[in-house]
This record gives sequence, C-alpha cells and structure tokens, in this order.
Amino acid sequence: MKIFACLIPFLAIFAAASALAQEAPTKNRLRLETSAYLQMHAENPVDWYPWGEEALAKAKMENKPIFVSIGYASCHWCHVMEKESFSDPKIAEFLNEHFVCVKVDREERPDVDAVYMLAVQVMSRSGGWPLNVFLTPEGKPFFGTTYLPPEDREVELPDNQGVGLVPGFLTLAKRIAQVWETQPQQLTDAGDAITRALKQVMGRPLLPPDLAEHDSILRTFDEQLEDEFDPRFGGFDFDEGNADIPKFPQPSYLKYLERRQAAGDAAAGNMLKLTLEKMAAGGIHDQIAGGFHRYSTDRHWKIPHFEKMLYDNAQLLPIYATASKTFSEPKFADVARDIADFILADMTGPDGQFYSALDADSDGEEGAYYRFTSEELQNELTVDQLRLAEQAFGMTGDPNFDEKYYVPQFHGAAETDKLDQLKTALLILRKKRNPPFLDKKVITSWNGLMITGLARAGESLNEPRYIEAAAKAADHLLRTACSEEGRLRRTPDTKSEHPGAYVDDYAMFIEGLLALHEATDEQRWLDEAVKLQATQQAHFADETGGGYFFTPDDNSNLIVRGKLFSDSALPSGNAVSVSNLKTLAKLVPEEAKKYNSLAEKTLEASAQLLNTQPNSTARMAAELIRPE
Repeated sequence: MKIFACLIPFLAIFAAASALAQEAPTKNRLRLETSAYLQMHAENPVDWYPWGEEALAKAKMENKPIFVSIGYASCHWCHVMEKESFSDPKIAEFLNEHFVCVKVDREERPDVDAVYMLAVQVMSRSGGWPLNVFLTPEGKPFFGTTYLPPEDREVELPDNQGVGLVPGFLTLAKRIAQVWETQPQQLTDAGDAITRALKQVMGRPLLPPDLAEHDSILRTFDEQLEDEFDPRFGGFDFDEGNADIPKFPQPSYLKYLERRQAAGDAAAGNMLKLTLEKMAAGGIHDQIAGGFHRYSTDRHWKIPHFEKMLYDNAQLLPIYATASKTFSEPKFADVARDIADFILADMTGPDGQFYSALDADSDGEEGAYYRFTSEELQNELTVDQLRLAEQAFGMTGDPNFDEKYYVPQFHGAAETDKLDQLKTALLILRKKRNPPFLDKKVITSWNGLMITGLARAGESLNEPRYIEAAAKAADHLLRTACSEEGRLRRTPDTKSEHPGAYVDDYAMFIEGLLALHEATDEQRWLDEAVKLQATQQAHFADETGGGYFFTPDDNSNLIVRGKLFSDSALPSGNAVSVSNLKTLAKLVPEEAKKYNSLAEKTLEASAQLLNTQPNSTARMAAELIRPE
C-alpha cells in the first residue's frame, strides 16, 4: 500500500506532464533552421523538411511526389496560407501521407526559387509567392501555383454565366495524389517535358545567336518602353482601363533610363523624371519615416503593399541621388536622404550590417502599422497640424485604404518647418503601435546593393556619413562572409547548412567594393574586389559559352544548372558582372584586355534576350550605353 501511496503523486505529475505535452505544439524539422521564414512554420502539423538530400532521398525511397512551398518572411500571402492551410490538421495529415513536404526560404535559396519559379511561369505564364510546386521524386516539376485558399470557393463567372467553383488547396492536393496513384507516368512525362524546357531556357543554347548591333537593341527597348510607359503617372506595365493593376518601381528600367538620358535622350529623361516624381509623392513612399514599400496596388502609386525590402531601397537610393543633380531637383535629394536615413535607423545592425526586410503585417493585418484613422488624427494632432495633414497628405474626407484608413500621400506644402513637426507627431503616433516584424537575416548580395547605394549617394549628395556606413558594412561582410579560401557565404550572420553564395552575391558585393573605392580612393576596396572577381571567375564562369552560372561549380543539387540573364526585383548577376568587369578594366589597366574580353563574352551570352526582349534584361541593356 505504501508503494502505491508513493506512486500516486508521481502518477499525478506524469499525467499533468502528459497533458501539457499534448497541449504544447509539436515542432517539425524546421525548428533546427536559422531562417526566420522557416521558423514561422516550425510548429505546423505539416511534416516539413528543409530543401536538401534527406527530403530528396525520402521521396525516391518511398516513391512519393514532393510538395515544395517557397516564400519569405515578409510575404503577406505566405502568412495567410501558413495560417489557413499549413496549420490545418486535416490538410497536414493528407500532405504528410501522400507527399514529402519541403519548405524553402527563397531569400536563402534563390537557386531553388529561380528554377521552380521559372517552371511555374512556363506552365501558367504567371508566378508569385507563396510558390507551391509539385515535383516527381527526382525533383522535376509537373504542376505549380501560387496562393490558394484551403477549401473550394464559389466565384461569379463572367458574362452572367452564373456561379463557378474554384478548387481550393486541399482539393488540388487530393487530385494530384489520385493521379500519382493511378497514372504516375502522366505526371512523370509532364515533369520531363517541363525540365527539358527549363534546360533550354536556363542552360546553354545549342545554337546561340550573335549579338545584334547595339543601336538596334536600344531601339527595340525604347519601343518596348514607349508601349509600357504610363504617360500620366509614370512607371510601367499598366492598363488604362484598370487602375488596380499593381505597379512596381522596376529599378533596372530606371537605371536604363538614367543611362539613356545621360547619353542625350530627352524622352528617356522625361520618363525617368515623371516616374521618380510620382513615386516620391505616392503612398508607396513612406511619407512619415522614409523609404519605399514593395509596390503600389494601383496605377497612381497611392496604396502600397506595405512590406519594405532592403533591395528596393538600395537600388532607388542612388537613382534619386543622381537625379537630384541631373534634373537640378532638391526634392530628389531629399528623397534619397530619407531612404538612406530610414535604412540606417530601422534596418541596420550593430556592426553596420543591413537587415533584409520589414513585414507588411502587424497585429495580423496588412499595413496596420502605417495607416491612420480619422479618430486618431482628431485626438492626437493640433488644429494646425490637422489642417496641414489635410493639405499635405490628404488625410481628410473619404478614407483611401480599406474604406476606413488613411495612408499619407504628398500633395505639397509650403510650410517646411511645420511639415517636419507634423511628420514627427505622426511618427510618434505610429510608434505607439506594435511594429511589423523585422527580418534580421543578412544577405550578402543585398548588402552589396546597399553598400553601392550609400557610397554613390554619399558622393553625389556630399554626405560622408553615408560613405562611412557603406564602409562599415563592407568591413562586416569581409569579416563574416569571406572564408579563409576567399569564398563567400550567402547569409554570413547565420549558421546555415547551405553556406555557399551565388553569383549575385559575388557580383553585387564586388560592385559595392568598387563604388567604395571610387568614393574614397582607398586601394583596399579595389584589392578586395579584384580577389573576389577572381574567385567568381574560378567557380561560376562558363568558359565555353561566356557569362556566369547562378550556382558554383561545386554546390548544386538542382535539376538544372542555369545562367540567369533576366532581371527580377534585383538586376541579374550577369549584368552587374558586366558593369564590374568594365570598371575593373579602367581601374586595373594592366588587366584591361582580360576584363573587357570577359565583359564582352557575357554580353554575347545574353544575346538571346538582348536581341528580342531587352525589357526582360534592362540592366544588361544599360551596359550597352555605359558612359566611358
């Protein structure tokens, strides 16, 4: 009896512990990952794997298709799908039974993202994040889509055809699993066909075309720009009949226009100036704290998608700084300073490193940190400040966001001192809210872009503090991102299982080092750039076809090793490499012949796109008119 009496307290403790264990969320393999995005999925009931040999081997051994979901930490619709689908036990149970599930942070693994994003674009002519792709056990894609709601939903069909049913994510997963079980060869054949197409696009063409005359390429691009340009509000890719098509800043286009204008093209200068003016006045530009949001949800640049990315701001910074001199516009200099000051205040680490992104969401709602209600303004601002808020930012009358909020846009104000006071008051009000999540991941290529931006803006605006910030960040990367063998890491501030850098990381960091050398005349920056260029040449160069592969020669488990010439939100690493090689040819005259030859071969390797679709590789087209 005494033994049982002794066991009673122990059994009670054990029962309590078991109950707690059942209540506590279990964590999957992503708990071991350093990526903030992967950590956001660590408590999902989905049995996630990170991308790697373990997941690929399991799929082959069990003959299961692979479900790959790709996103990033500041992606709004990634958060939505995580909550709706990947946290649903019923959906997770089905995925775990029928698929090997893999989660990818596209910012850490742009190689994986590049292959499967292109695959989805080939299949559907569209893409985005979250990117959800189904693969054969060998990693060949046969179906892909972006965000889907968890369950089927009814939608109104066009032309009064009634109501139709759009399948949800679970329905889609069930259909794919059924086809895999009953007709696997159908999906295998589709995967083979898509993979062949990827190799044709990303690999080395069997019969590469000759590069057309530069003037012919530029004329083609100018015609494409004229077709795409919005003559009323600036920017590109708009629809006169639909004001709600998203509009992106497209820094590579702006860089091309900058070069074209510098060469004497007045039309290019007009397009550049109008675009910079309209973006600066819109809600895409944070009128209160500075910096730019990811994109505008409308033609007028009024309402943004609220995430703030380091790479957007890094590229826009030197463009605005240069435009302030080109057009003798002090307001462009002000915009450049507020970009730089925002980054240094809100997205810079203690060692000078630059963080990746600020989320669009806070408190579970997109834009909650950046919007204002009429009640807030009435309660917190003085009568004079309310009057100025109406005049300068349009913060009265009908709300401009979600029918009840104001997102500030700039309409002009003569009282500069009072405007600064109003901005301070609004910033104090904003800071009472929960801030959006800051992704502190440090990415070598994005830091390289910001180093370039700060160095060039500091030189243009006569702001030594920006050059000093660029130098501090470069020193940090040289300490943390470079191995003893001179190889770079993609994410130097983490202990990633996949440490290797990509060609973008080399090219953009080299560009930053060269910009620092030109801004300071310090030899050490040039010396480091020369060494990294040699490493890039050794591990990424296509010695036969010219140009540079995206992945190094000793680190890839993808179905294709490709060369990327198209710009995305970032310029292509090949285009930046051409710029670097031409700069090195000038700065290291004894090696000029070698560097110029490599630049020319890279240009020739991009002929397939440059000849017919220069708008897809705008940064490379800009190198055809690079000033000497």
